[in-house]
Amino acid sequence: MGDRAMNAGAKRRGIWGWMLFDWATQPFHTLVVTFIFAPYVYVHLAETAAEGQAAWAQTTTIASIIIAFLAPVLGAIADQSGPRKPWIAAFGVLFVIGCFGLWGAVPNMADPTMILVYFAAAFIGAEMMLVFANAMLPDLGDRAEIGRISGAGWGFGYLGGVVILFIVLLFMSPLPDSDVTMLGITPIFGLDVAQGEPARATGPLSAIWFLIFVLPLFLWTPDTAKRRALGGVVRNGLASLGRTVASLPRHRSLFTYLMASPFYRDALLALYLFGGIYAAGVLGWSAFLLGIFGIIAALTGAAGAWIGGIFDQRKGPKPVIVSAVLLLILVGLVTVSTSRGMIIGIAVDPESNLADIVFMACGAIIGAAGGALWGASRTLLVHQAEGRMPMAEAFGLYALSGKATAFIGPSLIYVATRYFDSQQLGVTPVVGLFVLGLVLLLMVKVERKEG
Repeated sequence: MGDRAMNAGAKRRGIWGWMLFDWATQPFHTLVVTFIFAPYVYVHLAETAAEGQAAWAQTTTIASIIIAFLAPVLGAIADQSGPRKPWIAAFGVLFVIGCFGLWGAVPNMADPTMILVYFAAAFIGAEMMLVFANAMLPDLGDRAEIGRISGAGWGFGYLGGVVILFIVLLFMSPLPDSDVTMLGITPIFGLDVAQGEPARATGPLSAIWFLIFVLPLFLWTPDTAKRRALGGVVRNGLASLGRTVASLPRHRSLFTYLMASPFYRDALLALYLFGGIYAAGVLGWSAFLLGIFGIIAALTGAAGAWIGGIFDQRKGPKPVIVSAVLLLILVGLVTVSTSRGMIIGIAVDPESNLADIVFMACGAIIGAAGGALWGASRTLLVHQAEGRMPMAEAFGLYALSGKATAFIGPSLIYVATRYFDSQQLGVTPVVGLFVLGLVLLLMVKVERKEG
Protein backbone atom coordinates (compact mmCIF):
# COMPACT_ATOMS: atom_id res chain seq x y z
CA MET A 1 0.00 0.00 0.00
CA GLY A 2 2.80 2.36 0.92
CA ASP A 3 4.63 1.65 -2.36
CA ARG A 4 1.46 2.25 -4.37
CA ALA A 5 0.83 5.52 -2.55
CA MET A 6 4.42 6.57 -3.15
CA ASN A 7 4.15 5.65 -6.84
CA ALA A 8 0.87 7.53 -7.15
CA GLY A 9 2.50 10.54 -5.51
CA ALA A 10 5.47 10.34 -7.87
CA LYS A 11 3.10 10.10 -10.83
CA ARG A 12 1.20 13.21 -9.69
CA ARG A 13 4.45 15.12 -9.25
CA GLY A 14 5.54 14.00 -12.72
CA ILE A 15 2.30 15.26 -14.24
CA TRP A 16 2.56 18.58 -12.38
CA GLY A 17 6.16 18.98 -13.49
CA TRP A 18 5.13 18.39 -17.09
CA MET A 19 2.19 20.83 -16.86
CA LEU A 20 4.49 23.47 -15.38
CA PHE A 21 6.38 23.46 -18.68
CA ASP A 22 3.33 25.09 -20.30
CA TRP A 23 3.19 27.53 -17.36
CA ALA A 24 6.90 28.29 -17.80
CA THR A 25 6.77 29.03 -21.54
CA GLN A 26 3.37 30.74 -21.83
CA PRO A 27 4.59 34.26 -20.81
CA PHE A 28 6.72 34.39 -23.96
CA HIS A 29 3.68 33.72 -26.14
CA THR A 30 1.46 36.04 -24.12
CA LEU A 31 3.80 38.97 -23.56
CA VAL A 32 6.20 38.83 -26.50
CA VAL A 33 4.44 37.10 -29.38
CA THR A 34 0.98 38.61 -28.96
CA PHE A 35 0.05 41.35 -26.54
CA ILE A 36 2.93 43.58 -25.41
CA PHE A 37 6.20 43.30 -27.32
CA ALA A 38 4.82 42.68 -30.83
CA PRO A 39 2.59 45.79 -30.77
CA TYR A 40 5.54 47.75 -29.34
CA VAL A 41 7.60 46.70 -32.38
CA TYR A 42 4.79 47.88 -34.65
CA VAL A 43 4.69 51.30 -32.98
CA HIS A 44 8.38 51.99 -32.35
CA LEU A 45 10.46 49.91 -34.77
CA ALA A 46 8.58 50.51 -38.02
CA GLU A 47 7.47 53.63 -39.84
CA THR A 48 3.93 52.37 -40.56
CA ALA A 49 1.58 49.71 -39.21
CA ALA A 50 1.71 47.77 -42.48
CA GLU A 51 5.52 47.74 -42.47
CA GLY A 52 5.61 46.54 -38.86
CA GLN A 53 3.15 43.74 -39.60
CA ALA A 54 5.10 42.74 -42.74
CA ALA A 55 8.44 42.62 -40.87
CA TRP A 56 6.90 40.48 -38.11
CA ALA A 57 5.42 38.13 -40.72
CA GLN A 58 8.74 37.80 -42.54
CA THR A 59 10.61 36.97 -39.31
CA THR A 60 8.12 34.32 -38.19
CA THR A 61 8.20 32.81 -41.68
CA ILE A 62 11.98 32.35 -41.59
CA ALA A 63 11.87 30.97 -38.04
CA SER A 64 9.12 28.52 -39.00
CA ILE A 65 11.12 27.19 -41.95
CA ILE A 66 14.08 26.54 -39.63
CA ILE A 67 11.80 24.72 -37.16
CA ALA A 68 10.30 22.67 -39.99
CA PHE A 69 13.78 21.40 -40.88
CA LEU A 70 14.99 20.77 -37.32
CA ALA A 71 11.94 19.22 -35.64
CA PRO A 72 11.58 15.86 -37.42
CA VAL A 73 15.33 15.28 -37.70
CA LEU A 74 16.10 16.02 -34.06
CA GLY A 75 12.93 14.24 -32.95
CA ALA A 76 14.08 11.07 -34.69
CA ILE A 77 17.57 11.40 -33.20
CA ALA A 78 16.06 11.92 -29.74
CA ASP A 79 14.01 8.75 -30.09
CA GLN A 80 17.20 6.82 -30.82
CA SER A 81 19.16 8.34 -27.91
CA GLY A 82 16.24 8.18 -25.44
CA PRO A 83 16.05 11.14 -23.02
CA ARG A 84 14.13 14.28 -24.02
CA LYS A 85 15.24 16.60 -21.22
CA PRO A 86 18.72 17.31 -22.65
CA TRP A 87 17.06 18.61 -25.81
CA ILE A 88 14.71 20.78 -23.80
CA ALA A 89 17.70 22.15 -21.89
CA ALA A 90 19.67 22.89 -25.08
CA PHE A 91 16.85 24.76 -26.78
CA GLY A 92 16.04 26.38 -23.45
CA VAL A 93 19.44 28.07 -23.60
CA LEU A 94 18.63 29.43 -27.08
CA PHE A 95 15.24 30.59 -25.83
CA VAL A 96 16.70 32.43 -22.85
CA ILE A 97 19.39 34.16 -24.94
CA GLY A 98 16.77 35.29 -27.46
CA CYS A 99 14.44 36.62 -24.78
CA PHE A 100 17.17 38.61 -23.03
CA GLY A 101 18.22 40.06 -26.39
CA LEU A 102 14.81 41.72 -26.81
CA TRP A 103 15.79 44.26 -24.15
CA GLY A 104 17.86 46.00 -26.83
CA ALA A 105 14.78 47.08 -28.84
CA VAL A 106 15.17 50.82 -28.22
CA PRO A 107 12.70 53.15 -29.98
CA ASN A 108 13.54 54.49 -33.44
CA MET A 109 16.39 52.05 -34.06
CA ALA A 110 18.24 52.66 -37.30
CA ASP A 111 18.22 48.92 -38.00
CA PRO A 112 16.01 46.56 -35.93
CA THR A 113 17.30 43.43 -37.70
CA MET A 114 19.16 42.13 -34.63
CA ILE A 115 16.03 42.42 -32.50
CA LEU A 116 14.12 40.34 -35.03
CA VAL A 117 16.97 37.79 -34.96
CA TYR A 118 16.69 37.56 -31.16
CA PHE A 119 12.94 37.09 -31.46
CA ALA A 120 13.44 34.35 -34.06
CA ALA A 121 15.93 32.59 -31.73
CA ALA A 122 13.48 32.69 -28.82
CA PHE A 123 10.63 31.53 -31.07
CA ILE A 124 12.67 28.61 -32.41
CA GLY A 125 13.74 27.66 -28.89
CA ALA A 126 10.17 27.71 -27.59
CA GLU A 127 8.77 25.65 -30.46
CA MET A 128 11.55 23.07 -30.39
CA MET A 129 11.27 22.61 -26.63
CA LEU A 130 7.56 21.94 -27.14
CA VAL A 131 8.34 19.08 -29.55
CA PHE A 132 10.27 17.19 -26.87
CA ALA A 133 7.93 18.12 -24.01
CA ASN A 134 4.94 16.87 -26.03
CA ALA A 135 6.77 13.60 -26.67
CA MET A 136 6.72 12.98 -22.91
CA LEU A 137 2.89 13.12 -22.76
CA PRO A 138 2.11 9.44 -23.53
CA ASP A 139 4.27 8.30 -20.59
CA LEU A 140 2.17 10.30 -18.09
CA GLY A 141 -0.96 8.13 -18.29
CA ASP A 142 -2.98 5.74 -20.43
CA ARG A 143 -5.01 6.81 -23.46
CA ALA A 144 -8.10 7.53 -21.35
CA GLU A 145 -6.09 9.97 -19.21
CA ILE A 146 -3.88 11.86 -21.61
CA GLY A 147 -6.68 13.98 -23.09
CA ARG A 148 -7.48 15.38 -19.65
CA ILE A 149 -3.77 15.80 -18.83
CA SER A 150 -3.08 17.57 -22.13
CA GLY A 151 -6.04 19.92 -21.73
CA ALA A 152 -5.21 20.64 -18.11
CA GLY A 153 -1.59 21.38 -19.03
CA TRP A 154 -2.59 23.82 -21.75
CA GLY A 155 -5.12 25.45 -19.42
CA PHE A 156 -2.50 25.74 -16.69
CA GLY A 157 -0.27 27.48 -19.21
CA TYR A 158 -2.98 30.01 -19.97
CA LEU A 159 -3.32 30.73 -16.25
CA GLY A 160 0.40 31.47 -16.25
CA GLY A 161 -0.30 33.99 -19.01
CA VAL A 162 -2.99 35.63 -16.85
CA VAL A 163 -0.67 35.88 -13.87
CA ILE A 164 2.19 37.38 -15.87
CA LEU A 165 -0.13 39.91 -17.56
CA PHE A 166 -1.42 41.04 -14.17
CA ILE A 167 2.17 41.46 -12.99
CA VAL A 168 2.96 43.59 -16.04
CA LEU A 169 -0.17 45.76 -15.68
CA LEU A 170 0.17 46.19 -11.93
CA PHE A 171 3.89 46.87 -11.74
CA MET A 172 5.34 47.67 -15.17
CA SER A 173 2.95 49.06 -17.78
CA PRO A 174 1.40 52.52 -17.18
CA LEU A 175 -2.27 53.31 -17.72
CA PRO A 176 -3.22 55.13 -20.95
CA ASP A 177 -2.10 58.79 -20.90
CA SER A 178 -0.54 58.28 -17.48
CA ASP A 179 2.82 57.69 -15.86
CA VAL A 180 1.52 55.24 -13.25
CA THR A 181 0.33 51.63 -13.32
CA MET A 182 -2.95 50.17 -12.09
CA LEU A 183 -1.48 50.22 -8.59
CA GLY A 184 -0.90 53.97 -8.84
CA ILE A 185 2.88 53.55 -8.84
CA THR A 186 5.56 54.36 -11.37
CA PRO A 187 6.92 51.30 -13.23
CA ILE A 188 9.19 49.25 -10.98
CA PHE A 189 12.99 49.27 -11.27
CA GLY A 190 12.80 52.76 -12.75
CA LEU A 191 11.62 51.47 -16.14
CA ASP A 192 11.53 54.43 -18.53
CA VAL A 193 8.25 54.58 -20.47
CA ALA A 194 9.67 57.05 -23.02
CA GLN A 195 12.35 54.47 -23.92
CA GLY A 196 9.82 51.64 -24.15
CA GLU A 197 11.43 49.83 -21.24
CA PRO A 198 8.20 48.29 -19.81
CA ALA A 199 7.58 46.54 -23.17
CA ARG A 200 11.25 45.71 -23.72
CA ALA A 201 11.45 44.13 -20.25
CA THR A 202 8.89 41.49 -21.23
CA GLY A 203 11.67 39.56 -22.97
CA PRO A 204 13.96 39.19 -19.94
CA LEU A 205 10.90 38.66 -17.72
CA SER A 206 9.80 35.72 -19.91
CA ALA A 207 13.32 34.24 -19.67
CA ILE A 208 13.50 34.53 -15.87
CA TRP A 209 9.99 33.10 -15.47
CA PHE A 210 10.97 30.13 -17.65
CA LEU A 211 14.17 29.44 -15.73
CA ILE A 212 12.26 29.30 -12.44
CA PHE A 213 9.22 27.27 -13.44
CA VAL A 214 10.80 24.76 -15.81
CA LEU A 215 12.79 23.26 -12.92
CA PRO A 216 9.99 20.89 -11.75
CA LEU A 217 9.96 19.26 -15.19
CA PHE A 218 13.63 18.37 -14.79
CA LEU A 219 13.27 17.36 -11.13
CA TRP A 220 9.94 15.49 -11.06
CA THR A 221 8.89 14.28 -14.51
CA PRO A 222 10.34 10.91 -15.53
CA ASP A 223 12.29 10.76 -18.76
CA THR A 224 13.00 7.98 -21.25
CA ALA A 225 16.09 5.96 -20.40
CA LYS A 226 19.21 6.29 -22.53
CA ARG A 227 19.07 3.79 -25.38
CA ARG A 228 22.16 4.18 -27.52
CA ALA A 229 25.56 5.81 -27.37
CA LEU A 230 25.92 9.03 -29.32
CA GLY A 231 28.03 7.44 -32.06
CA GLY A 232 25.30 5.73 -34.07
CA VAL A 233 22.40 7.86 -32.92
CA VAL A 234 22.42 10.33 -35.81
CA ARG A 235 22.70 7.65 -38.49
CA ASN A 236 20.03 5.47 -36.88
CA GLY A 237 17.76 8.44 -36.24
CA LEU A 238 17.89 9.61 -39.84
CA ALA A 239 17.33 6.04 -41.07
CA SER A 240 14.33 5.69 -38.75
CA LEU A 241 12.92 9.00 -39.96
CA GLY A 242 13.30 7.89 -43.57
CA ARG A 243 11.42 4.65 -42.88
CA THR A 244 8.68 6.52 -41.03
CA VAL A 245 8.15 9.07 -43.79
CA ALA A 246 8.07 6.28 -46.39
CA SER A 247 5.43 4.42 -44.35
CA LEU A 248 3.11 7.40 -43.85
CA PRO A 249 0.93 6.75 -46.93
CA ARG A 250 0.08 3.32 -45.47
CA HIS A 251 -1.27 5.00 -42.33
CA ARG A 252 -3.91 6.97 -44.19
CA SER A 253 -5.68 8.52 -41.21
CA LEU A 254 -2.44 9.62 -39.55
CA PHE A 255 -1.19 11.00 -42.87
CA THR A 256 -4.45 12.92 -43.37
CA TYR A 257 -4.22 14.36 -39.86
CA LEU A 258 -0.65 15.50 -40.46
CA MET A 259 -1.97 17.23 -43.60
CA ALA A 260 -5.03 18.75 -41.87
CA SER A 261 -3.68 20.04 -38.58
CA PRO A 262 -1.07 22.42 -40.05
CA PHE A 263 -3.72 24.57 -41.69
CA TYR A 264 -5.91 25.18 -38.66
CA ARG A 265 -2.91 25.41 -36.31
CA ASP A 266 -1.23 27.86 -38.66
CA ALA A 267 -4.40 29.96 -38.82
CA LEU A 268 -4.69 30.02 -35.02
CA LEU A 269 -1.02 30.89 -34.63
CA ALA A 270 -1.52 33.74 -37.11
CA LEU A 271 -4.37 35.07 -34.96
CA TYR A 272 -2.06 34.97 -31.93
CA LEU A 273 0.86 36.51 -33.81
CA PHE A 274 -1.08 39.37 -35.33
CA GLY A 275 -4.02 39.85 -32.94
CA GLY A 276 -2.22 42.40 -30.79
CA ILE A 277 -0.72 44.20 -33.77
CA TYR A 278 -4.16 44.28 -35.43
CA ALA A 279 -5.84 45.76 -32.36
CA ALA A 280 -3.10 48.35 -31.93
CA GLY A 281 -3.11 49.37 -35.59
CA VAL A 282 -6.79 49.12 -36.57
CA LEU A 283 -8.42 50.06 -33.27
CA GLY A 284 -5.60 52.14 -31.80
CA TRP A 285 -5.42 50.21 -28.52
CA SER A 286 -2.86 51.18 -25.90
CA ALA A 287 -0.58 48.70 -24.14
CA PHE A 288 -2.97 48.77 -21.18
CA LEU A 289 -5.99 47.78 -23.30
CA LEU A 290 -3.91 45.10 -25.00
CA GLY A 291 -3.03 43.76 -21.56
CA ILE A 292 -6.70 43.59 -20.55
CA PHE A 293 -7.44 41.91 -23.89
CA GLY A 294 -4.71 39.39 -23.14
CA ILE A 295 -6.03 38.64 -19.66
CA ILE A 296 -9.53 38.00 -21.02
CA ALA A 297 -8.20 35.74 -23.80
CA ALA A 298 -5.95 33.86 -21.39
CA LEU A 299 -8.71 33.31 -18.83
CA THR A 300 -11.10 31.97 -21.46
CA GLY A 301 -8.21 29.97 -22.91
CA ALA A 302 -7.63 28.29 -19.56
CA ALA A 303 -11.34 27.52 -19.24
CA GLY A 304 -11.53 26.28 -22.83
CA ALA A 305 -8.51 24.01 -22.42
CA TRP A 306 -9.86 22.55 -19.17
CA ILE A 307 -13.39 21.98 -20.52
CA GLY A 308 -11.96 20.71 -23.80
CA GLY A 309 -9.82 18.22 -21.86
CA ILE A 310 -12.91 16.87 -20.11
CA PHE A 311 -14.80 16.42 -23.39
CA ASP A 312 -11.65 15.00 -24.95
CA GLN A 313 -11.55 12.30 -22.25
CA ARG A 314 -15.26 11.52 -22.69
CA LYS A 315 -15.86 11.91 -26.43
CA GLY A 316 -12.37 11.91 -27.92
CA PRO A 317 -10.27 14.74 -29.33
CA LYS A 318 -11.73 15.02 -32.84
CA PRO A 319 -15.18 16.45 -31.88
CA VAL A 320 -13.40 18.99 -29.67
CA ILE A 321 -11.18 20.12 -32.55
CA VAL A 322 -14.04 20.32 -35.08
CA SER A 323 -16.16 22.44 -32.71
CA ALA A 324 -13.23 24.76 -31.97
CA VAL A 325 -12.39 25.28 -35.65
CA LEU A 326 -16.01 26.11 -36.48
CA LEU A 327 -16.02 28.75 -33.74
CA LEU A 328 -12.72 30.17 -34.98
CA ILE A 329 -14.03 30.46 -38.55
CA LEU A 330 -17.00 32.45 -37.28
CA VAL A 331 -14.94 34.72 -35.06
CA GLY A 332 -12.35 35.19 -37.82
CA LEU A 333 -15.04 36.51 -40.15
CA VAL A 334 -16.22 38.94 -37.48
CA THR A 335 -12.68 40.07 -36.65
CA VAL A 336 -11.61 40.95 -40.19
CA SER A 337 -14.85 42.89 -40.73
CA THR A 338 -14.45 44.97 -37.56
CA SER A 339 -12.83 48.39 -37.52
CA ARG A 340 -13.30 51.61 -35.59
CA GLY A 341 -16.18 52.69 -37.85
CA MET A 342 -17.66 49.37 -38.98
CA ILE A 343 -18.77 46.06 -37.44
CA ILE A 344 -19.62 43.12 -39.74
CA GLY A 345 -20.19 45.52 -42.62
CA ILE A 346 -22.49 47.78 -40.60
CA ALA A 347 -21.35 51.38 -40.11
CA VAL A 348 -21.11 52.54 -36.50
CA ASP A 349 -20.06 55.73 -34.78
CA PRO A 350 -16.23 55.80 -34.81
CA GLU A 351 -16.31 57.54 -31.44
CA SER A 352 -18.26 54.72 -29.79
CA ASN A 353 -16.68 51.75 -28.04
CA LEU A 354 -18.75 49.13 -29.88
CA ALA A 355 -15.77 47.98 -31.94
CA ASP A 356 -13.72 47.57 -28.74
CA ILE A 357 -16.45 45.46 -27.14
CA VAL A 358 -16.82 43.25 -30.24
CA PHE A 359 -13.07 42.73 -30.52
CA MET A 360 -12.82 41.90 -26.79
CA ALA A 361 -15.59 39.31 -27.26
CA CYS A 362 -13.78 37.89 -30.28
CA GLY A 363 -10.61 37.62 -28.21
CA ALA A 364 -12.50 35.73 -25.51
CA ILE A 365 -13.83 33.23 -28.05
CA ILE A 366 -10.43 32.87 -29.73
CA GLY A 367 -8.92 32.14 -26.32
CA ALA A 368 -11.52 29.51 -25.38
CA ALA A 369 -11.55 27.77 -28.76
CA GLY A 370 -7.76 27.98 -29.07
CA GLY A 371 -7.18 26.48 -25.62
CA ALA A 372 -9.40 23.51 -26.43
CA LEU A 373 -7.87 23.17 -29.89
CA TRP A 374 -4.22 23.03 -28.82
CA GLY A 375 -4.82 20.50 -26.04
CA ALA A 376 -6.99 18.17 -28.14
CA SER A 377 -4.65 18.37 -31.14
CA ARG A 378 -1.69 16.84 -29.36
CA THR A 379 -3.98 14.18 -27.86
CA LEU A 380 -5.27 13.28 -31.32
CA LEU A 381 -1.68 12.90 -32.55
CA VAL A 382 -0.97 10.42 -29.74
CA HIS A 383 -4.10 8.45 -30.75
CA GLN A 384 -3.03 8.45 -34.39
CA ALA A 385 0.67 7.65 -33.84
CA GLU A 386 0.41 5.16 -30.97
CA GLY A 387 1.83 1.81 -32.04
CA ARG A 388 2.88 3.18 -35.42
CA MET A 389 6.00 5.24 -34.70
CA PRO A 390 8.20 6.49 -31.83
CA MET A 391 6.57 9.43 -30.08
CA ALA A 392 9.31 12.08 -30.30
CA GLU A 393 9.58 11.27 -33.99
CA ALA A 394 5.79 11.60 -34.30
CA PHE A 395 5.80 15.00 -32.62
CA GLY A 396 8.76 15.98 -34.79
CA LEU A 397 6.65 15.20 -37.86
CA TYR A 398 3.75 17.02 -36.21
CA ALA A 399 5.98 20.07 -35.87
CA LEU A 400 7.25 19.56 -39.43
CA SER A 401 3.73 19.37 -40.81
CA GLY A 402 2.91 22.56 -38.94
CA LYS A 403 6.08 24.46 -39.70
CA ALA A 404 6.32 23.25 -43.28
CA THR A 405 3.15 25.23 -43.88
CA ALA A 406 3.58 27.78 -41.08
CA PHE A 407 5.18 30.19 -43.49
CA ILE A 408 1.93 30.16 -45.49
CA GLY A 409 -0.09 32.09 -42.89
CA PRO A 410 2.46 34.86 -42.26
CA SER A 411 3.39 34.91 -45.94
CA LEU A 412 -0.22 35.29 -47.06
CA ILE A 413 -0.69 38.02 -44.47
CA TYR A 414 2.51 39.67 -45.71
CA VAL A 415 1.35 39.54 -49.35
CA ALA A 416 -2.20 40.65 -48.56
CA THR A 417 -1.00 43.45 -46.30
CA ARG A 418 1.41 44.72 -48.94
CA TYR A 419 -1.11 44.33 -51.77
CA PHE A 420 -4.00 46.07 -50.02
CA ASP A 421 -1.75 48.31 -47.88
CA SER A 422 -4.19 47.52 -45.08
CA GLN A 423 -3.83 45.69 -41.80
CA GLN A 424 -7.51 44.78 -41.79
CA LEU A 425 -7.58 43.14 -45.23
CA GLY A 426 -4.13 41.71 -44.60
CA VAL A 427 -5.40 39.08 -42.15
CA THR A 428 -8.27 37.76 -44.31
CA PRO A 429 -6.31 34.64 -45.46
CA VAL A 430 -6.61 33.23 -41.92
CA VAL A 431 -10.27 32.30 -42.45
CA GLY A 432 -9.45 30.30 -45.58
CA LEU A 433 -6.79 28.32 -43.72
CA PHE A 434 -9.30 27.36 -41.02
CA VAL A 435 -11.78 26.15 -43.66
CA LEU A 436 -9.15 24.07 -45.48
CA GLY A 437 -8.01 22.49 -42.20
CA LEU A 438 -11.58 21.62 -41.25
CA VAL A 439 -12.31 19.91 -44.60
CA LEU A 440 -9.24 17.69 -44.26
CA LEU A 441 -9.88 17.02 -40.56
CA LEU A 442 -13.30 15.53 -41.33
CA MET A 443 -11.50 12.74 -43.22
CA VAL A 444 -9.48 11.68 -40.16
CA LYS A 445 -10.64 8.46 -38.47
CA VAL A 446 -10.14 7.89 -34.76
CA GLU A 447 -10.13 4.48 -33.07
CA ARG A 448 -11.38 4.77 -29.52
CA LYS A 449 -9.55 2.79 -26.86
CA GLU A 450 -10.34 2.70 -23.21
CA GLY A 451 -7.48 3.04 -20.79
